[in-house]
Amino acid sequence: MPTEVFNLNDVSVYYGKSLAVQNVNLPIYRNEITALIGPSGCGKSTILRSLNRMNDLIPGAKVTGKVSYHGQDMYGPDVDPVQVRKLIGMVFQKPNPFPKSIYDNIAFGPKTLGFKGNMDDTVEEALRGAALWDEVKDRLKDNAFGMSGGQQQRLCIARAIAVKPEVILMDEPCSALDPVSTFKIEDLMNELKSEYTIVIVTHNMQQAARVADRTAFFTVASDDEAGSRVGVLVEHDETAKIFSSPSNEKTLDYVTGRFG
Repeated sequence: MPTEVFNLNDVSVYYGKSLAVQNVNLPIYRNEITALIGPSGCGKSTILRSLNRMNDLIPGAKVTGKVSYHGQDMYGPDVDPVQVRKLIGMVFQKPNPFPKSIYDNIAFGPKTLGFKGNMDDTVEEALRGAALWDEVKDRLKDNAFGMSGGQQQRLCIARAIAVKPEVILMDEPCSALDPVSTFKIEDLMNELKSEYTIVIVTHNMQQAARVADRTAFFTVASDDEAGSRVGVLVEHDETAKIFSSPSNEKTLDYVTGRFG
């Protein structure tokens, strides 16, 4: 059995008084890619952000239940959210390089964390890890905004791995990219999972089927008491099973395109 990195136990997330996603129970395993799929508004990104305490940055957000990281309660009173985000990196939907050189984009995180080693080596290692070194090694001092969209997204992945995280979270990392860049990012994910645990939110079911070892399907349920809609986890399993013989009819309807 693979090693468990996260275990979500009855996790719910509120924004103010509004319940966004309810009672999620989900294990996430080391050196695997776990995809979170489902229609818009079902809580995929909300759950992703609960894994590195990014929801803490949203006023009024509250997480209940237990998010365990190697058995430790990640929301415990003695846990430093900054340290959490060092161990659990994040890549966003839209490439968001800093308005700095390619080199300084990579060096920023290690510098902020007080890195004292050889920065040139760290930058090269991160860019190689993101399959970008050969494309940019002769223009490290150029502004990152001069790169293509696909290169910028790989730069953001390099920036995430420069601080040596254990987990990389990706929130729809390919939705703003063309098919060629998407293929490169997917290829890269498959390479990176030998060293990292990856959790990806994607609207693209073919992408989940191509890259994920396990898939969790979320949907939107009506909360009749409150008259609102709330995200729920329907099921999670090995990706092949989710796409070929899911346990729940709602999953089957979604993956076969009958709704969503």
